[in-house]
Amino acid sequence: MAICSAFCAATAHAAASQSATDPYSAATAKLDAKTDGLLPVYLDAKASRVLIALKPTGRAGELGEFLYQVYLRSGMGSTPIGLDRSQPADTQLIAFHRAGNMVYAELENTAFRADGGTAAEKSAVHDSFPASTIWSTPAMAEGPGGAVLIDLSSFLVRDAFGVGDVLVKRKQGPFKLDSKLSYPDVTGAQIFAENLEFEAHETFTSDEPAASELSDILPSPHAATVIVHHSLIKLPDPGYVPRRADPRVGSLYGTVITDYSAPLTAPVVYRLANRFRLEKTDPSAARSEVKKPIVFYVDSAAPEPVRTALMEGARWWSDAFEAAGFLHAFRVDVLPPGASPLDARYNVINWVHRQTRGWSYGSSIIDPRTGEIVKGAVLLGSLRIRQDRMIFESLVGAAKTGSGAQDDPIRISLARIRQLAVHETGHALGLEHNFAGSTYDDRASVMDYPGPRIKIVNGELDFTDAYKVGVGSWDRFTIHWLYGQFPPESTASDLEALVRDGYAHGLRFVSDPDARPPGSSQPYGAMWDDGTDAVVELAHVLEVRGIALRRFGPANLPDGAPLSDLRRVIVPLYLFHRYEVDAVSKWVGGDNFAYAVKGDGIPIPAVVAAGEQRRALTALLHTLDPEVLDLQDALLSQLSAGQFSTPDKQTGIEVFGAPTSAPFDLGDRDAATRTPPFDLQLAASAAVDNTLSDLLEVSRLNRVAQQGAFDSRQLSLPELLTQTLNSVFFPDKEGGSPHAAALRSGVEGRLLARLAAVTEEPTLSVAAAVDVRAALADLSIRLAAVKKGDKEEVATAHFYAERISGDKLKDFAKTYLTAYPVAPTGPPIGGEYEDDWFSDAAR
Repeated sequence: MAICSAFCAATAHAAASQSATDPYSAATAKLDAKTDGLLPVYLDAKASRVLIALKPTGRAGELGEFLYQVYLRSGMGSTPIGLDRSQPADTQLIAFHRAGNMVYAELENTAFRADGGTAAEKSAVHDSFPASTIWSTPAMAEGPGGAVLIDLSSFLVRDAFGVGDVLVKRKQGPFKLDSKLSYPDVTGAQIFAENLEFEAHETFTSDEPAASELSDILPSPHAATVIVHHSLIKLPDPGYVPRRADPRVGSLYGTVITDYSAPLTAPVVYRLANRFRLEKTDPSAARSEVKKPIVFYVDSAAPEPVRTALMEGARWWSDAFEAAGFLHAFRVDVLPPGASPLDARYNVINWVHRQTRGWSYGSSIIDPRTGEIVKGAVLLGSLRIRQDRMIFESLVGAAKTGSGAQDDPIRISLARIRQLAVHETGHALGLEHNFAGSTYDDRASVMDYPGPRIKIVNGELDFTDAYKVGVGSWDRFTIHWLYGQFPPESTASDLEALVRDGYAHGLRFVSDPDARPPGSSQPYGAMWDDGTDAVVELAHVLEVRGIALRRFGPANLPDGAPLSDLRRVIVPLYLFHRYEVDAVSKWVGGDNFAYAVKGDGIPIPAVVAAGEQRRALTALLHTLDPEVLDLQDALLSQLSAGQFSTPDKQTGIEVFGAPTSAPFDLGDRDAATRTPPFDLQLAASAAVDNTLSDLLEVSRLNRVAQQGAFDSRQLSLPELLTQTLNSVFFPDKEGGSPHAAALRSGVEGRLLARLAAVTEEPTLSVAAAVDVRAALADLSIRLAAVKKGDKEEVATAHFYAERISGDKLKDFAKTYLTAYPVAPTGPPIGGEYEDDWFSDAAR
């Protein structure tokens, strides 16, 4: 025992002597050492420090090069602000350099290069464009093999995500990072062979927070604390073969390269398609197992039965990979217990909560040098399925909920959530939107935004085929093009042959820039539409809406719900036709084109036929008919029920007019008047503006003016304006519903205000401006001449005649468009970032 004690004492003394002379050992002696990962990491829980040992790479002064990814581990819970749980920032290539006793972190500039050039060419490009040095720290000690020990804590605690900038941009107040209230989370560090994961709590403070979105969420409006996650990821092994993007294929190409070593006969700028590395075990086989399958994990935070639906939907991609020759190449599982959804080793479908409903999106962690996807990150908003359930209850009633029948709102909503899972996972796999998918007979792409296909059977709504099951023909085509493995010597020709064959068999592709803008000209590019003929589908959707509206009432609410909730439930039903209106409007002044390349045989762009344009115009004008806009008196009474409660933002942003009674205040004499009866004119204005904002969009008017000038057989702008004004002011039919006269007067005012506003648009062509002003001048004369009819109608005609003549036109637009605001804002519910009922978006 005495011998052992003496030996131990001698050993301890020797170790202490070594520590005294070895700064590296002294700095790490009492820390929790993690030396079996990508880099040695030392955790100091007492001082809240994270130390790492960087290793020389062999290049002068360089101490490591990694993929660097920042996420928000915790978010703000706000759709308008847009800072969500598990949200990724852009992937960067980061390198650490030593100069003297300092270590610097530098984000490398990968966009400009000379891949095929000489060393001198590469050096010239490197020296022509800046990198970004973002952080520095003193070297603490040098260890074995030249390893340099540094304290990474201040690197982790800086505002790497840009939270402060986002809060200012979103007008939440002048928030800044408070270093005294921020710290690295030592317990959150995870060390693995190919990645290091770190986290930091960051608090942003403001002495003057805005009384807005964030103030409604925070416990204290002066401080917002989030957890920021940092990943340092080993650079992918050599062997990945980049694939150039093709504009005819729906693949994401976020990686734009400027290559100054390109031959003079080739473009300097090109785009890389983003995709996972997927390799067959037998490259020569048409069908083969893979070396490493792509596995996505569903966030265990998603509750049942949603979790199962998410897995079922995302798994549909396995069929596309099988069709491309990859066996068992794609799987979906539940995230293992204890695993972080931000761990670089896992592709994750995250379940995200916000105060109000909002978008979902799929994104990827991408090697910026090659376009290789190293991790997929999908974020799904949890309120989406609850919004869907409410919409379907507005169509069939709440008594159907949970019944398991074909029209059970829960069953239909789960079918929709499967679509959401497969769509956003498609983005994470590298696929772009295809908003022409719904125009195929077979609903060819899950990368479209799917409107529900509702049939009418014996006067009843049928949802048996509301949403397609499985991926479509376009999806199988894009997966084959993006991931297909071909002989190296013939890859380019094989890919070209694949594209030509696909388009020869009728494939059609329309992406975001030609579908989202209201004035876009591609007739097949629309969101949330359905069917091969938009005009026919608009008539069908209006019939579905009519059936549901005629029986709408308390039965559309769950038992015990306040009757005032009808104000919220009716909004998506009343505006149920709005997406098909968007689709039909694309045919007016439309131009059918493809993203062709020289010599591929794809037809040249063609203006939509005159007959189709006139048919579309007639269908749009029908949506302005008071009979379409009217509601029954009994329903208007039910919609006017009040509610006294604490304001609820989910309701407040999604109703026409005031959602609830004002909180009781003895000093507020006007409180009793803050819940007015349901305003049918307000609701009608929302529907009317949806049609008019599409039809009278400036670029559309310019195109119609040009098409009519070039071809006398084509729909001209004078014809469009005459037919529109006659339809609204001088309809063929008389009388109508009890509210027809008042509704028509409202439609007239919105139409004139829109036309007046258009004349002030600087992008309106001279030819179009002449036609619009001539049409208004002629209308003014006709209205002033009105002498017969209802007294109020005559007065209204003279009122409008006076205000659209001469210099008064400009003031009329400003006054009428703002004095009677359409609520709720956005198309059709919510604000700038809450703009769709069934919404999802690629980010």
